[in-house]
Amino acid sequence: MFNANFLFASLIWGSVGLAYFIFGKRQGSWVPMVGGVLMMICSYFVGSALLMSLISVGIMAGVYVLLKRGF
Repeated sequence: MFNANFLFASLIWGSVGLAYFIFGKRQGSWVPMVGGVLMMICSYFVGSALLMSLISVGIMAGVYVLLKRGF
């Protein structure tokens, strides 16, 4: 389970999730905060680097769409 691809993907997506969370907290917006928490949870519980990357990119797209719609 702990191969190099998984560890690298987990590090990257967990860091991006933390950045989203901090950005949302400073801006007072719940959408990036929730997206960041979901990305961090995804990096802990998903066992495949490819699936983790696809889910994280989907979360990023969802955050973008929700922010553009004014949530």
